[in-house]
Amino acid sequence: MGIFSRLSDILKANINDMLDKAEDPEKLVKQIILDMQKELTKSTQALGKAVASERMVEKQYRNACAVSASWESRAKAALKAGDAELAKKALASKVKADEDVANYREMYETISNQTEAIRSQVEVLKSKMQEAKSREAMLIARSQMADTTKELAQSLSGIDTNSSFDKLSKMEEKITRKEAEAAAFSEILGNGKPEEVATFEELERNAKVDTELERLMAEMGMTPAADTSSVNDELAAAISALEAAPAETPMEAPGV
Repeated sequence: MGIFSRLSDILKANINDMLDKAEDPEKLVKQIILDMQKELTKSTQALGKAVASERMVEKQYRNACAVSASWESRAKAALKAGDAELAKKALASKVKADEDVANYREMYETISNQTEAIRSQVEVLKSKMQEAKSREAMLIARSQMADTTKELAQSLSGIDTNSSFDKLSKMEEKITRKEAEAAAFSEILGNGKPEEVATFEELERNAKVDTELERLMAEMGMTPAADTSSVNDELAAAISALEAAPAETPMEAPGV
């Protein structure tokens, strides 16, 4: 029997070691709670049976006491009636009832003590059960937090943060350059005033046409219908002044 007991202990130890190495801590904590709940249920059932036995023996003890008291009353009645033999018979039955009283009293005290011990164990198990449930939530939360921290650390370990930030910085610089180029082109087009430039070009062409017309008419000895030389001179002077005026230099954009 001792060999089988030792083998059982070794087997349990190996199983517990495997659980410690392989099982999820959360599952293990929940399993411990389930095991404690089973033990508490068994202990509660045992307490119920003990209490039932205690009450049954107590009832038998009280009945034995009542029987003993009854035979004593009968013995007293027989003595009052002057029947000593009948009194002796009643007392003989009382002695037997007293033996039952003693036996039931001893049995009741034993069962009562056992019941009280089981009741104390149940109360201890209830207390530990409450404590285990309180710690269960905390342990599971700690386990989940540890898993989350580990996963986050593993994720970060696979990312080159310096390289990633360098790429972001280069991309930001490129976008900034493109924005500056777009702003520069917009500024250039805005300062050029295309409509006004086209108008002055047209005026200049008209002035050249008038000059050529005067030259041809002079060569041919013809007189112009109206003296446009002064107008042409003023127009030419205005165009020359416009061309000579310094244009607003647009802000040079980076990278242009």
